[in-house]
Amino acid sequence: MTGNADTASAPTLPDGIVIIVKEECETCQTVVPVLQQLHAATELTVYTQDNASFPSAPTAAHDADLAVSWHHDIETVPTVIVVRNGVEVERTVGWMRPEWERLTGVDGLGEGLPVMRPGCGSMSVDPDLVDMLRVRFGASELAARRVDVADAEDVMEMMFNRGWTDGLPVVPPTEQRVMAMLAGTSRAGSEIVATVPPDLVDISVEKVAIAAVMAGCKPEYLPWVLTAVEAACTDEFNMHGLLATTMPVGPVIVCSGPGTRAIGMNSGGNALGQGNRANLTIGRALQLVIRNFGGGRPGEVDRAAHGSPAKISFCFAEADDTSPYGRLAGELGIDDGVDALTLFAGEGPHCLVDQLSRTPESLVRSFALKLQTVNHPKLIMMFDAILVMGPEHARVFADAGWDREQIVAGISEHLNRSGAELVRGADGIAEGVPEAFGDAESLPKFRPGGLMLTYAGGGAGLFSQIIGGWVNGDKGSKPVTRAVAY
Repeated sequence: MTGNADTASAPTLPDGIVIIVKEECETCQTVVPVLQQLHAATELTVYTQDNASFPSAPTAAHDADLAVSWHHDIETVPTVIVVRNGVEVERTVGWMRPEWERLTGVDGLGEGLPVMRPGCGSMSVDPDLVDMLRVRFGASELAARRVDVADAEDVMEMMFNRGWTDGLPVVPPTEQRVMAMLAGTSRAGSEIVATVPPDLVDISVEKVAIAAVMAGCKPEYLPWVLTAVEAACTDEFNMHGLLATTMPVGPVIVCSGPGTRAIGMNSGGNALGQGNRANLTIGRALQLVIRNFGGGRPGEVDRAAHGSPAKISFCFAEADDTSPYGRLAGELGIDDGVDALTLFAGEGPHCLVDQLSRTPESLVRSFALKLQTVNHPKLIMMFDAILVMGPEHARVFADAGWDREQIVAGISEHLNRSGAELVRGADGIAEGVPEAFGDAESLPKFRPGGLMLTYAGGGAGLFSQIIGGWVNGDKGSKPVTRAVAY
């Protein structure tokens, strides 16, 4: 993080009547004649937030850095404050003739003006400025170490040189940006989210927010990132093992619920590809947490022989609002309507093409034939898989009235093969199951529950996608599903 706070003490308001205005506010413009009346009748000080020459009379002090407005909690302009012996006694906001007359002790204010008009938002609470002001005036409660950057130093190159990136540029995590990111969650910045492997470092909400900034997230994405970090740092998911394996696998985040649509996640065309900020940056933020805070860097603990572009970010939303067979999170125990994600240890997607099947009986056979190839056609029950069914394939099943259970069962029925076909040496291939399984009449490709079904993709194209998994179970990784905590 970069940036320093100006922790100067709050400016003292002068005794008398103090009024804070800004030219952009129509109510402030309306009460200029009242300011002139008060200037002639009482001890008056006017502060202006935007235009230093507004009002032209009486002359105003320019609150250029908004220090007065910030330190004295100005939320609305105009604000009228009564100050005695350097202490605020009372205030009112907006224009209301009886209140202004009562506070100032001057009658007959603003004759000809409406009796009241509401004020406008103070610049000191402008969402585009408030985080900058919090940093400027020392209201930041961030605990992370600050990194000073020389004026002549290229911040982007500095972050590359320090090994903070995934090979792509990252957004500099300034205090202002991190504080804006933290506004996306109700959780305290100091709260510990998880212990991150492989270095087993406790990571706070604030640190996750830093990674989310670097990844390019918006604040509203932060709860999803936090939940993904929690899911990844469990014994069940086994992130350390996922890093250490030489297989090209990483965390795949499957999101669902109304929140995916609220933050603009893509569940349609190109859902597994580029172009959607939420999909890409949520997945990237998780990877940056593991890299920068957990120490999971390629060539070190990350020992992938080939890797995969999916290891940069692999996150997408299910189209659960239009799915004909529900959503994965529902199958894994999350109630309908609850935002949730499932973390799966998977590789890059494999396209399944079937342009001709128009019956579920034909299509399940097609799916089964392709699914046999996950990791290797002769390796069984070691690896899970997610089938991301596209809408046109799903329509074949929906038109026939097949539900999720029937689809998975129908595919699974055609995934069984005899031990003689799978045993080591069969078909002249050394790879396969041990000889002890050679006499088995029927062996399943996936363990019970190992074939998972999701629904996403564009409406045109008879395609689906298969995401093969890493070693499953206690020796590998289990899918982890969590409700999103805001």
